[in-house]
Parts: sequence; structure tokens; C-alpha cells
Amino acid sequence: MTTHATQTLIATFAIYLAICLALGFVAWRRTTNLKDFILGGRSLGPWVTALSAQATDMSGWLLLGLPGFAYLAGVESAWLVGGLIVGTWLNWRYVAQPLRERTEALGDALTLPAYFERAFDDIGGLLRPLTAFFVLVFFVLYASSQFVAAGRLFESLFGLPYAWAVFWGSIVMLAYTFLGGFLAVSWSDVLQGTLMFVALVLVAGMGVHIVGGFDGLHATMNAFNAELLNPWTNAEGAPLGWIGIASSLAWGLGYCGQPHILARFMAIRDPQQMAIARRVAMTWQVTVLVAAMLVGMSALGALPVRLEGAEAEKAFIHMSAQFFPPWIAGICLAGVLAAIMSTASAQLLLSSAAFAEDFYRGLFRKQAGARELLWVGRFGVLGVAAVAFVVALDPTSTVLSRVGDAWAGFGATFGPAIVLSLYWKRMTRAAAYAGILVGGITVVAWMMLADRGGIFALYAMVPGFLASTLAILVAGSGARRG
Repeated sequence: MTTHATQTLIATFAIYLAICLALGFVAWRRTTNLKDFILGGRSLGPWVTALSAQATDMSGWLLLGLPGFAYLAGVESAWLVGGLIVGTWLNWRYVAQPLRERTEALGDALTLPAYFERAFDDIGGLLRPLTAFFVLVFFVLYASSQFVAAGRLFESLFGLPYAWAVFWGSIVMLAYTFLGGFLAVSWSDVLQGTLMFVALVLVAGMGVHIVGGFDGLHATMNAFNAELLNPWTNAEGAPLGWIGIASSLAWGLGYCGQPHILARFMAIRDPQQMAIARRVAMTWQVTVLVAAMLVGMSALGALPVRLEGAEAEKAFIHMSAQFFPPWIAGICLAGVLAAIMSTASAQLLLSSAAFAEDFYRGLFRKQAGARELLWVGRFGVLGVAAVAFVVALDPTSTVLSRVGDAWAGFGATFGPAIVLSLYWKRMTRAAAYAGILVGGITVVAWMMLADRGGIFALYAMVPGFLASTLAILVAGSGARRG
């Protein structure tokens, strides 16, 4: 990359980061209590809700991991994309509005742990801190994966040492989250979601154009490796089998248990506008997922060099830098940072909320005032970020494995409990305890056994989600919630 191109990239990034920090300062002036900090005072419109939810959902994985997977696996990646699309729609259709209405009815429950505590009349019990514990554990891993992704991006583009790249990426995300809380994160998510959308559409369109349209894309993939066009086999020609297909589709199960996504549902101003938000969200989601696949597939023919292994995750970066003028490339690559920041900031925010609302007030200072909780939440952001930063400093860290583990952990631990709490009248306090404990423990145990292969090659989400659901049904059988 030439000096001029690098300078243009730096300028583009600087402008983008300045806007994010400006949003943080504006939101600072509007944030006066923990409710504002965590949920923005439940003041979001449908467009902000939709774009914030989806930008938060799709981390750096969208612009790095998915194109890399499509580059290596071809049409096999459609199983994963299909699972995510179906899961997104089901979450918006059947969880979003009921959860928004019920959390407000339950004394304005601001966090997932608070929701469980009030929904099952466990005031002063262990359900709230148990839920907060799992939130903090999985979010530290999740947030660290985003710090790693930011480190890789800065390391690759600017030649920074890995530790410094992670440090500066973390500082920016931390700054506007600390200052403005939910409003800053949500407003910046609109910018970030738009950047991600534009970047993927531009790069995918250029890639398909370079290889000669969709007919040329098909011919390129066929000439490169015909197995890339077969949805029933991997790139080596081995059948995917039910384990491979189920593992990809199962990613869609995770949506109903992700606290950083569910928080966006809780924050919409008017629950009746959820249908508008759903349509906006689905349009965004389908477009960016398909575009990410096309980026990876078209890179096979568009790029002059073959990308092996982990290098495949740089397909989007290479396509942006090689085929666009520096300022457009800068916008596209800022989209990578946007994807990382949108997810990391939400994870830091929800972790701090769990610390302030569920540990500090729940266990130690039940009479804590609004300003006190606000500052405890802000310093909770610092604490969680510090732990995640230390974890991310490991240069052998992998983004995808950590994202997958955290996604499975949240989905299996909380997903069945959330859904059944909204729709099953026999969902009791004991059932909630059973579902959360069994789901979380099953996922952790399954991940520890994954190296054994065989049935343990199945994505941990599947056994964890099923075990959690079964535990809830057994514990709640014969009981009726009042």
C-alpha cells in the first residue's frame, strides 16, 4: 500500500472515530441515570432499533470471518447464512415485542438478570446473580474476540505491533461507551450499520463484476474446485452429513439468548413499531449476509494470489484495497472497524449493566441512587474492558472460535428460558434455574470434548439448547405459573 493510500486510510478512520466520539459526548449530556445508560430511556425509534440490533449482532465476523469461510467452503456457507436469516426473523417476530412489553410491565426491568428475577418472583434469590455471572463470563470472551479482530485490522493496515493495535482499538470503543452509554452506542450503531451495508454491497458488486457476473462467478468456482458449488459436501468432497448441516443451521438458534441483541428490543419507544423495525432489520440482514458470501466467492477469481487458511479472512481487506480508490477503500475498511466496534461496545455496555444493576445493587447496595449506579456502570465498563483486553493480548487468539463459543453459550443458556418464559404458562422459578444451569454447563462441557470428534463435532449450541429446553420442561411439568 502506497504512502498516499495509507494516509487516506488514516484520514478516513480518523474522521469516522471523531464522529463516534462526538456522538459519545452528545449522549453524555442526555444520560442522567442507569436507565438512560443501559436502555437510552427506552427512547429509540424503529429504524435506530433495527440498525442498532443488527449492527450489534454482526461483529467483525461479518466482514472478515464469513467472507473467509465462503472463500474456503463455497456454497457450503449458505447453510450458515440460511440459519442466521431464519433465526433473525423468528427472533424479531416472536421474541422482540413480547419481551419489550413484559420487561416494562415487570417494573421496568433493565437487564436480562433483572427480567428473570422479576418474572419468576425471585427477589433476593440467586437467579439474578447466576444469570449475571454467565453474562459476564461469556461477554468477556465475546468482547475480547472483538479486541483481537481490531488488533488484527490495525496490525495489518498500519503495521502497528499487535499489542498496541489491540490497545488503540480498545481505547476508542471504551471511550464512547463510557461516556454516552446506550444512546452513544445506538446512535453510532446507525452509522456503523450503514457503513457495513455500503462496504459489503460495494465490494461484493465489484467482485462479481470483475469475475464476469454471476455466470462468470459460477465458472470461476467450477474451474477452481467444483466441490465449492456442491452444498452437500465440503471443499475436499467429503459429505457434510447431518452433523455438518445441523451445526451450521444451529447458529440461528442463538439469537433468542443474546443479551446485547435483546437489549435493543427492550429499548424501542413504542412496541407497536416493532413490525417496522423487523422489516428494516431483515432487509439489512439478508443483504449483508448474501453480500459477504459473494465477497468471499468472487475473491477466488478477483484476487491474483491464493489465500490459505486464516489468510482467507483478509479477503475483504484485499478486495477493498486493490480495486477501489484510496478514499473509497478507506470507507470500506472503516466498515470492518464499524462491525467490530458496534458489537464490542454493546458487549461492554451489557457487561457493565450486569455489574452495576445485578451485582452491585442486587447484592451489596440495594438502596443505591441513580447517579451512583450510573457511575458504577461506567466504571464497570472499564473493569470488563480491562479483563477483555488482557485476554485479547494473547497473539494466538482466534476470533471465530471465541465468537462461536460465546454465541453458543448465550443461546443455550438463556434462549430456551427467554422463549418459554414468554409462551409457556408452566415456566416456573425452578424451571428457569434448571434451564440456565443445564444449558450453560452443557455448552462448556461439550466444547471441552470437541477435540474427540464424532458426535462431539456437533456445534455445542445444539446439545446445549436441547438440554436446556428439556430441563425446563421437566422442572416445570405439573406446575403452573401464577
